Amino acid sequence: MTRAATSDYLVVGGGTAGSLLAARLSEDPDVSVTLVEWGPDDEHEPRARGLRRWAEMLEGEFDLDYRSVAQERGNSAIRQARLRILGGCSNGNTMISWRTLAADLDEWVERGATGWGPEVVQPYFDRLRTPIQPVAPEDRNPMVADMVTAAATALGVPLQDAWNDGRLDERAEGAGFFEVGYTPETNQRASTSAHYLHPARATRDNLRVVLDARVERIEVSDGRATGVLARVDGELVRYGARREVIVCCGAIDSPRLLQLSGIGPRAVLDAAGVEVVVDLPGVGENLMDHAEGLVVWELRELPPPTCASGWDAGALVSLAEPHDRPDVLMHFPVEPWAVHAEAYGAELPERIVSIAPNVARPASRGRVWIPSADPAAAPAIDYRYFTDPEGRDEATLVAGVRLARRIGEAEPFASRLVREVFPGPDVQSDEEISEVARATHQTVYHVSGTCRIGADGDPTAVLDPSLRVRGVDGLRVVDASVFPQLVATNPVVTVMMVAERAADLISGS
Repeated sequence: MTRAATSDYLVVGGGTAGSLLAARLSEDPDVSVTLVEWGPDDEHEPRARGLRRWAEMLEGEFDLDYRSVAQERGNSAIRQARLRILGGCSNGNTMISWRTLAADLDEWVERGATGWGPEVVQPYFDRLRTPIQPVAPEDRNPMVADMVTAAATALGVPLQDAWNDGRLDERAEGAGFFEVGYTPETNQRASTSAHYLHPARATRDNLRVVLDARVERIEVSDGRATGVLARVDGELVRYGARREVIVCCGAIDSPRLLQLSGIGPRAVLDAAGVEVVVDLPGVGENLMDHAEGLVVWELRELPPPTCASGWDAGALVSLAEPHDRPDVLMHFPVEPWAVHAEAYGAELPERIVSIAPNVARPASRGRVWIPSADPAAAPAIDYRYFTDPEGRDEATLVAGVRLARRIGEAEPFASRLVREVFPGPDVQSDEEISEVARATHQTVYHVSGTCRIGADGDPTAVLDPSLRVRGVDGLRVVDASVFPQLVATNPVVTVMMVAERAADLISGS
């Protein structure tokens, strides 16, 4: 085993959170920071830089492409994209950008995340270095513009453009082109690697970035995290940490790494043959995701390909008072993604358009766990979609399909349509809609919550409100796995805000 130089802070994972956090921590010239990333560099990878090329990053050489166990009530054929490249999933998503809603953060506090209320967290949005603005006029597709107008009319929600100006904290509804993290002139995406890490590593001697190094285990000595073991070119290399190890591997791989290191539920570790270091029952539990349904119509004629990412607009709808949090978030794509509908047997014509409504506030909870002690073994994932006892998620998905159909009946969008082709006009009852929608729904790649923040005394809380792993000194987690509840909107900017706050918590600012 080779021993690399020890640094003050060791950041594991160079994705959305890790790239930002390493850059922020290294602003202090008196500390040393090492970032260890499993994948390659992204700086000269054109597919990672262009927002319109986001789909090229999925299901290829950068994608871990995880699968789930069979789902009892949801789609069992989902492919969960997780990117193994510097910048992580901020190099492979559509960069739809939301300041975290006040009501979401209030719920975090209610669930034990003291100090994470809107008065503390929302200002971090204004601190972000990633450029965020409404989709530029030259990138606005005319068909999508008709969908936006029809949605505002059909759903009785306001037309929105500036989604992040604070008005959503009063009424979290609307239809419009989104605010997006990109530079319109170049279509460059606002990844945290590009806007935080690349400039930092080019100018700071106290920041080291290690690529193509897969961390297999966190070392814990006398109750303290002291470093990690990483596989580099087939050899184990030890990277040490004088102050802290900070895990930023995402909602699948952060709990996976903790469990491989002996930190997790005793039953899981025993079954996998891993020695228990800390029996921490919540590691890998509380898995949440936005399940997204689909309504497809035949189009009279195809629109031009104009877009920023192709998923540039949508709508938020609240189903009940108070209207300060959306229950349904809809995406209006330029080009539909209907793979699961076709697998279900739907025969789709050549010219189609879709609306994709998702369950914005999921109540169902899944889990992720290691099946063995082998770091190369894929993790086991069980989303447990639509298993909440009250059936709220299922009812919300059905409502989302009905809302999408209302948009299809409203002008000026209706004049572009020939007929509904999926689920189809024969699928009308709640039971019929539910059966089809649950069998064909897609993930929005928003997995979260598997190392959640919680209050002292909560046996399933993995982290304290300062993001420290309970039972291990010098160890924190910073990524979407810390969410006590999945936010109702696309979460990439919330992950960035968490990382910004983590930098302050770690540095004592």
